[in-house]
Amino acid sequence: MRTFHLGSRIWLPTPPGEVFPFFADPSNLELLTPPWLRFEILTLPPAGMAVGARLDYRLRLRSIPVSWQSEITRWDPPHAFTDEQRRGPYRRWVHRHGFAEQDGGTLVTDDVAYAVAGGRLLNHLLVQPDLRRIFAYRRACLRTRFGAPAG
Repeated sequence: MRTFHLGSRIWLPTPPGEVFPFFADPSNLELLTPPWLRFEILTLPPAGMAVGARLDYRLRLRSIPVSWQSEITRWDPPHAFTDEQRRGPYRRWVHRHGFAEQDGGTLVTDDVAYAVAGGRLLNHLLVQPDLRRIFAYRRACLRTRFGAPAG
């Protein structure tokens, strides 16, 4: 199984202690997800975010309805957390979120390791371009939400 990687970074003029809680609230996922995905949270973890918490949601990938479940496998506020797909469209999905203090603000990093059924060709033609668009949308939302400079 071939694993692909996608990285995204944005600097926000807000300290990690204020940025992390925004990401720790699963309802903000809807704000950071492009409308064309028709993202909808189905269940939230009853005890809040922590290692072992699971989130269920539904979305549409290229108009195909998809159910997805993620589990939090690392929880280190306000520095990092990791979610891993337990059920969904990918053969593998591990998303590491990082929050590092930098220049009076926060460097937010996203590192995703993923595998798709169709390998390199499907990734090159469909998956990677879609993921780049999704993360560009996310960065634009974060710039607006936290008043970050364009770039």
